[in-house]
Amino acid sequence: MSASPADTRSRLAARLMALCAVETPSGHEDAGLPDLRSWLVELGATVVEQPVAPGRTNLLALWGRPRVLFSTHLDTVPPHVPPRLEGDVLWGRGSCDAKGQIVAQLAAVRSLLDQGHDGLAWLGVVGEETDSAGAAAALGLADRLQDLRVLINGEPTDLKLGTGQRGAQHVCLHCRGRAAHSGSPELGQNATWPLLDWLQRLREQPRPEDPLLGPELWNLGLLKAGQALNSVPAEAEAHLLARTVPGSVLLEEIRRLAPPEATVELRLDEPPDTYPEVPGFPMAAMPFGSDAPALRLLVPDRTVVLAGPGSITVAHTLDEHLALAELEAGIDLNCRLALHFLGD
Repeated sequence: MSASPADTRSRLAARLMALCAVETPSGHEDAGLPDLRSWLVELGATVVEQPVAPGRTNLLALWGRPRVLFSTHLDTVPPHVPPRLEGDVLWGRGSCDAKGQIVAQLAAVRSLLDQGHDGLAWLGVVGEETDSAGAAAALGLADRLQDLRVLINGEPTDLKLGTGQRGAQHVCLHCRGRAAHSGSPELGQNATWPLLDWLQRLREQPRPEDPLLGPELWNLGLLKAGQALNSVPAEAEAHLLARTVPGSVLLEEIRRLAPPEATVELRLDEPPDTYPEVPGFPMAAMPFGSDAPALRLLVPDRTVVLAGPGSITVAHTLDEHLALAELEAGIDLNCRLALHFLGD
């Protein structure tokens, strides 16, 4: 006798509550392994554990010779927010980013297996929120995935397929001055003022918008200057994280607008990436980055889909949540995507 919809929803909520109850920030992902191992064994998977660093392990689950690979990440951002169920909405850290993706993907695998399908795999990687160490290490699993047709990477996309993702640039802007006593500032050169003027000139520059990926933008995340209240700062720096689009000239503009006493250091430079259309599935631009550009290298022809339940607007916030109805819709989406690429 098949389970009622209410019973199915209750089991999904319990799965997600159990995963979210365990604190798994980047660097300590292995705390969540016992629950995942148990679930994968229950699903009859062949499980491969790939150590990445102490306390950090990628998990690969196989059902037959995989043609469809589901993937998402095992880590969450701090602080830990314990899960709670209010009505049909589950609140807490990881509920949509990305433990809700784990539940939506593995529940889809169960449904597909129950329908008699195989050729499936699931990959959970560490470090997506910080260093992407898990995605880099996962490329070492390629020999087990030689027949892949697609990678379905789970992130909160409001059930739409991502058109791609913008590039990422971490740029450090640095100005040098000359220290002096705050009572005689004319004897020094305050490094902060030219830096602030530089940032203002950059703010006034229009940024391009890509038809697929959306607008280019940058965020001033860190601003540092001086060492004491009663001293004129001799050093000042700003750290920008930019989301770039194809053809970006942001770095050239930063250098062109720099004052004479400035230096520019590019600390991260990841190019934009675009993803293919899948007939019958709506697409939308996504404002975030993910491991999809790295993990798509596991697929011989690089076919990748970025999709999942939940909204990125609540991810990384204290109000992170996922409605159980959307979780169920995410399971259905994953099943339909898998069947498309299985040829069924």
